[in-house]
Amino acid sequence: MKFRFILLPALVVLLSAIAAIALDLRDVTYSTKGGGKVVFSHKLHIRQKGINNNCKACHDALFNMKKKTTYTMADMDKGKSCGACHNGKDAFPLKDCARCHMVKDVIMPVKATGPVRFSHKVHLPATTACGTCHPALFATGANKPVTMAEMGKGKSCGACHNGKKAFGLDKCTACHPVKEITFKVKETGPTPFSHKKHLEMHQCGDCHTKLFAAGPNKRVSMAEMEKGKSCGACHNGKDAFSVADCGKCHAVKDVNFKVTGAGDARFSHKVHMGLYKCSDCHSRIYPQGKKSKPVSMLAMGEGKSCGACHDGKTAFTVREDCIKCHPNM
Repeated sequence: MKFRFILLPALVVLLSAIAAIALDLRDVTYSTKGGGKVVFSHKLHIRQKGINNNCKACHDALFNMKKKTTYTMADMDKGKSCGACHNGKDAFPLKDCARCHMVKDVIMPVKATGPVRFSHKVHLPATTACGTCHPALFATGANKPVTMAEMGKGKSCGACHNGKKAFGLDKCTACHPVKEITFKVKETGPTPFSHKKHLEMHQCGDCHTKLFAAGPNKRVSMAEMEKGKSCGACHNGKDAFSVADCGKCHAVKDVNFKVTGAGDARFSHKVHMGLYKCSDCHSRIYPQGKKSKPVSMLAMGEGKSCGACHDGKTAFTVREDCIKCHPNM
């Protein structure tokens, strides 16, 4: 009989432990309005000191199994729900938000510059207290767009990115993606613009938005550039090479003319650009692009097209040395 009485308490404890293990201890996922999903692990919590496989430590003392009560973070701060243990003494404090709330990179669509990525992972090592930003600067969840001008006054990202606490807003490329741009120019072909090359010499603010709006811009003619607009503001022959040095931006290539009866004629831009400026020929003698009409040798002899220079004085005459241009006669 004594043996039975001694065995009984041990058996009760054992059965309680088996019952706790036998329970279907599933993770519970809570969907919060602004803080994403929160996963509560029964398996992890039931092993903790103070609980020791005792479900009654929380149910129904903290969490009522029948009533589905929702608690705010303010309620938890007062010791309700998770806050009963997560007080910084019995367990990590509630302010360590990222230990429960799943944080992820936020992609913000910016029409002018393209998507901007905000990395929680990068920012959290700088300040583990989520309250530094939420809700002081940003509401948890979706926020209204804030302009760069507003940020310059200390709102949104500008509260920290002021050049003191963190890099200044003028370092645009630290957040905004920049890429190489190719302009479609009908007359001369694709014209590339290299952000990478220009950023080695200038700040973003030197051009944006004083010269160029962020994003698509209206097309500016070469005549307007020569008056200091667009690229011409710097490419004036003093601050940078002149817009008259066309070949530095516009792709030039050899041109093959099909000539019936005399063999094709090749025009070398490379050879001619070693002697002349683009403006010597374009568009005084030749319009840019494929607008030029075929010109006869007779017309050239009268000073048109190639004959404007190949007159026997400035360059060899079109009336002689034909093989220089028509090698396959």
